[in-house]
Amino acid sequence: MAGEVQFDRTDLRLLAEIQRDGRATNAELATRVNLSPSACLRRLQRLEGEGVIAGYGARLEPKHIGLGLQAFVRVQLEKHDQAAIARFADSVLEWDEVVACHALTGDMDYLLQIYVRDLEHFSSFLLDKLLNASGVADVNSSFVLRTVKPFRALPLSQLGG
Repeated sequence: MAGEVQFDRTDLRLLAEIQRDGRATNAELATRVNLSPSACLRRLQRLEGEGVIAGYGARLEPKHIGLGLQAFVRVQLEKHDQAAIARFADSVLEWDEVVACHALTGDMDYLLQIYVRDLEHFSSFLLDKLLNASGVADVNSSFVLRTVKPFRALPLSQLGG
């Protein structure tokens, strides 16, 4: 792919470590990947500058903060012109309940990942926001019963190095 960043083994080990423990200090990371602290910091800064490291944050447990219901909602738009797509995207960006939105191939146009307090909150979101959004033709919802494998890290082993 054009513009793809090249990684060596040390880069991949460093990326794996910060995915596993984003709170590690530079000195701890340097020790774990066998670099000096200054060399480790330079690599981190390069990876940040190249956009490989998009940011840092904490993963929260939804149930522990009152967001007990997770749903995936597939959305089909009435029209597929640029204006309709832009209106829908603008709406999605305003909805706090939507934590991820993906444009899809196939019979549905978008997949929304949603976290809400409960079924009543979901119903309110669906009826008051999503179904009232300009250009939405159809929605199909699925509720998460149990998460077998949560997202934790990207599969760096596929990159070689």
